[in-house]
Amino acid sequence: MANDDHVALLRQGAATWNAWRRENPEIFRPDLARAELSKTDPPEPNVYLDLSGADLSGADLRRANLSGAGLSEAKLSEAYLSKANLRKASLFRAKLDLARLRGADLSGALLMAANLSEANLHSANLSGAYLRGADLLAANLRRADLSEADLRGADLSRANLREAKLTGANLQSANLLQADLSDADLTGCRIYGVSAWRLKLDGAKQKNLLITGPDEPEITVDNIEVAQFVYLMLHNQKVRDVIDTITSKAVLILGRFTDKRKVVLDALREELRKRNYVPMLFDFEKPRSRDTDETITLLARMARFIVADISDAKSVLQELRGIVPDLPSVPVQPIILEMQEEPGMFDFYRNRPSFLTVHPYADEEQLLADLGDKVIRPAELKALELRG
Repeated sequence: MANDDHVALLRQGAATWNAWRRENPEIFRPDLARAELSKTDPPEPNVYLDLSGADLSGADLRRANLSGAGLSEAKLSEAYLSKANLRKASLFRAKLDLARLRGADLSGALLMAANLSEANLHSANLSGAYLRGADLLAANLRRADLSEADLRGADLSRANLREAKLTGANLQSANLLQADLSDADLTGCRIYGVSAWRLKLDGAKQKNLLITGPDEPEITVDNIEVAQFVYLMLHNQKVRDVIDTITSKAVLILGRFTDKRKVVLDALREELRKRNYVPMLFDFEKPRSRDTDETITLLARMARFIVADISDAKSVLQELRGIVPDLPSVPVQPIILEMQEEPGMFDFYRNRPSFLTVHPYADEEQLLADLGDKVIRPAELKALELRG
């Protein structure tokens, strides 16, 4: 039960309250508590101490016992609430922007639609708190306990959630744009409809993340950034069609972009298009870099098969040395001008099951004439063989 004298002082406003606290430093923990909230979900107010709508901006409420207090729509901007007991307090639509809540106990508190933007909630206990629609923009929630918290529709963009505990939290439709979740524990979170762009996830524990809505069969993944893509693929036929097209029709064309070679490669690309393939042409004349190598590997992984024109193309041979051993399920059909000899390093490839017999061609016209039987057909048969 609250101390009546303390309650009376607080009702006089932040200035009177702060002056009293300075004059009475021996009163370490002011008692402003009330009976616990009812057990409805969300809880119904059953307030003993009702400070709804009070202006307590900047009030020194450090270590104060405000357990179960009625502070709905109260103004607590920049208030000092570090280590305060706000367990099961009613803070519906309260203004707590820039408030100092480090180490505060807000477990089970009603914070629906509350403004906590840029608030310091470092190490705060928010387990089981009701934060639906709350504004936590750029809030410091490092090491905070948000287990089982209701964060549906909350704005956590740019929030610091490093080492935070979010096990079992409901993040449905929450905004996590640019949030820092490094070393956070996200086990068992509900993340249906979450906005998860440019997250920091180094060391984060991601396990059993529920990506489906409340009325759908449960589907879980272990990566919050992959979750959006998986859900979109499951529920959007156009996306599934795009994925099917990439995996069944994409053909990576490797070669040199000198004037003579580019004519052949462009003609090859156009002919593949006519045959309902999706050609991806890579230019090896550009300077090589780590990004270049990663791009080539990514495109190779997406391809149904690879056509590699090795005519005058040393860089293509080097790239094949990285692709062929690492991607044994992607057929490689090499082609070469018949006037040129096969390079000696081909011995490295000959015993690889994905590497097909080199097809020589006299000129562009012959290559296009032979394309169906001598290039595409062997590559397709090998793709079926390698992929069962």
